[in-house]
Amino acid sequence: MLADLADAVGCCSPLAREPLSAGQAVELARLFKAMGDPVRLRLLSLIASHEGGEACVCDLTDVFDLTGPTISHHLKVLREAGLISGERRGTWVYYRVQPEALRRLSAVLVPDDALTVPA
Repeated sequence: MLADLADAVGCCSPLAREPLSAGQAVELARLFKAMGDPVRLRLLSLIASHEGGEACVCDLTDVFDLTGPTISHHLKVLREAGLISGERRGTWVYYRVQPEALRRLSAVLVPDDALTVPA
């Protein structure tokens, strides 16, 4: 799925320079939709900021006043969008943010001139 994202979004210029193709818009909308829920956005932030860039599901569930199955659903949405990956170790699953997906999203949003530092 992340490879599909790379193909669809990898060539995107910032929005201010060049319009997105229909396919690029569909893929980007899917990613932004996955991040558009406050719980999922917070989960993504918790995973990314966790020591070592990896968080056990056991570290995530106590942060929210939600059931385990609800947290699992939100993690599944993030995983299916290609924003995180998970690895089972024993009885726990450890999640990691996929930095390439975030780089592609930010590359589309940040105009080229925002990356240059004024002298």
